[in-house]
Amino acid sequence: MLNNRAEVTPDDEIDLIEVIQGLWLQKWLILAIVMLFSLVGGAYALISKPVYEAKAFVIPPTQKDIANFNYGRIKASELAPYSVKNVYDVFLRNLQAESLRRSFFEKYYLPSLNEADRGGSKDSLYARFSNDLTIAPADKNNPDRLSVAMQSNDSTKAVEWVRAYVDMARVLAVEEMVDSVNREAEVRARNLTQQISVLRENGEKTRQDLISQLREALRVAEAIGLEKPPIISGNLSGEVSANMDGELTYMRGSKALLAEIKNLEERKVGDPFIKNLRALQVKLAFYKDLSVSPNDVAVFRIDGPIQIPDKPIKPKKVLILAVSILLGGVIGIFVAIFRTLHRRSRELRSI
Repeated sequence: MLNNRAEVTPDDEIDLIEVIQGLWLQKWLILAIVMLFSLVGGAYALISKPVYEAKAFVIPPTQKDIANFNYGRIKASELAPYSVKNVYDVFLRNLQAESLRRSFFEKYYLPSLNEADRGGSKDSLYARFSNDLTIAPADKNNPDRLSVAMQSNDSTKAVEWVRAYVDMARVLAVEEMVDSVNREAEVRARNLTQQISVLRENGEKTRQDLISQLREALRVAEAIGLEKPPIISGNLSGEVSANMDGELTYMRGSKALLAEIKNLEERKVGDPFIKNLRALQVKLAFYKDLSVSPNDVAVFRIDGPIQIPDKPIKPKKVLILAVSILLGGVIGIFVAIFRTLHRRSRELRSI
């Protein structure tokens, strides 16, 4: 009984030589499957629309490019100047903003699709658009250099879209910077206007107080019959003349006091007599006239030209054909092995 088992066992096993022989006998089947997969892969590579990719490389602006943003921003103006990094960060934030992607999607991407494609899910279309647009660091050693890449079936359109997308980010960044500069100037102008108003109010109160003081001194001078300042000889004359204010104001005499009171009451413009007012008015005029033209500034630079791609990045025909041949060979071998095992099983059952 043991001997019978020993004799049956080798018949249930298939050695490597038998498998190779089975594959060789079915070589035409394997070749046919490989050819079938090759044809399918080749057809896919041929009928697939070519995809082109256009790239733009952006780098920070120069100090000269942002000079107009810093016009008047000095320590004396209490406004800190913008650095190149400050301005470039504003541009990068707008460049990578989701709101810009959505705006570009609505303005450029959707109108470029045919009616059938536009009728599909908007979320799916946006996901496809997001895959076509990539913004990433172009150089690990230089994180400020970014690449903006756009994919399209039309090489010219890919270039146009890259330019349009970068320009939309530029417009938004410049508007944000100009608005920031203008708002800071407006706030500074309001503060100066308030200071000037306070100084004028104080100047008017000071004038009214001075008139009241002079009237008090006039009554004293008239009471003692002093029309003109007394003539005092010697050193005492200088001391008295220098102190004809306050309690000694009446020493000026009634005629001088009346003339001074009349002059103060008839004064129409008090600005020339207010200390520090003119300096504030000069600053106010500067901030009111301060404006930045978007055409005189730059928030980034394009590093090199945006070239029209002459070679599609997809489909990769050689790779598709190689994968098709490999996949066809693997599946063909598995089919041949399966047939060999199936035939072997039938032979064993027939014994």
